[in-house]
Amino acid sequence: MLLDRIYDLFSNDMGIDLGTANTLVHVKGQGIVLSEPSVVAVENGSRRILAVGQEAKRMLGRTPGDIIAIRPMKNGVIADFETVQRMIKYFIQKVHSHKTLVKPRIVVGIPAGITEVEKRAVRESAEQAGAREIYLIEESLAAAIGANIPINEPAGNIVIDIGGGTSEVSVISLGGMVLSNSIRIGGDDFDEAIVQYLKKVHNLVIGERTAEEVKIQIGNASPSAKKVETMEVKGRDSISGLPRTLEMDSVEIREALREVINAVVEVLHTTLDQTPPELAADVVDRGIVMTGGGSLLKGLPEYLSQETGVPVFLAENPLTCVVLGTGRYLEELKYIQRGKY
Repeated sequence: MLLDRIYDLFSNDMGIDLGTANTLVHVKGQGIVLSEPSVVAVENGSRRILAVGQEAKRMLGRTPGDIIAIRPMKNGVIADFETVQRMIKYFIQKVHSHKTLVKPRIVVGIPAGITEVEKRAVRESAEQAGAREIYLIEESLAAAIGANIPINEPAGNIVIDIGGGTSEVSVISLGGMVLSNSIRIGGDDFDEAIVQYLKKVHNLVIGERTAEEVKIQIGNASPSAKKVETMEVKGRDSISGLPRTLEMDSVEIREALREVINAVVEVLHTTLDQTPPELAADVVDRGIVMTGGGSLLKGLPEYLSQETGVPVFLAENPLTCVVLGTGRYLEELKYIQRGKY
């Protein structure tokens, strides 16, 4: 239709990776234009928004009593509908060009395991934020598209997407999901495991930002890692209540992360077990592709490969695969709608 072609010409269509830890936005013809933490700072009582994204994240754990820093996404789904709605609206308005009155079409990446109620909440959030049309795509399918995996071939591909709140393992063939398993464990749980370990073993209380720094600097999933890395961790002694500095090494952090990493191994084993034999043979040849911020934990691809006996590769841009996939999905939408994708 002529009207659709005019809309396509003037609309700043966008793909959104609405993650537990970070929200990324891809705009047609511009690429990734926004990557900010999924955090909102609001005034206690009035619920007036004071900051969103990076500025709000800096307030986490450091706010006075009248300001609350909220992470409205939990385990990949909406935990605080009203705040998510306002956050999406803020991000869309931040990147949407007001030179055009045409509302954007929006594609949102969602975990495969979310309920119909949760899907409706995502749709309504995008609608309230000013979307003309809304499309939902499973995150692992979007990640596969964004990682340049040839998903339309009649062959099995396995993608493991470890986000901030969920880990999803999917088998993809002929452009669609053959099967998918997800657990509500992700990068945030890696951080929480470090917090709990330090508190239990060393009586040291640290915040989630410090735990994230520890994970990035000296976290390593592979027991065969030869180099032992160390760093100083600053926190509060849980007994004396006084500030304390402790030197930690990568061996202890691996022990702290063991339980959550094994949960990821288990869901991967389950998926491989359920994969049809013909597709399983393809996976042995092609390997498993890892995406998402959690997959950046040092030694994780090697450890998963050791545990499964299947080659495991890190995608070229693990952090941006989902949002790149939503953008490409938008570009191919006209072919998909005609059944040609």
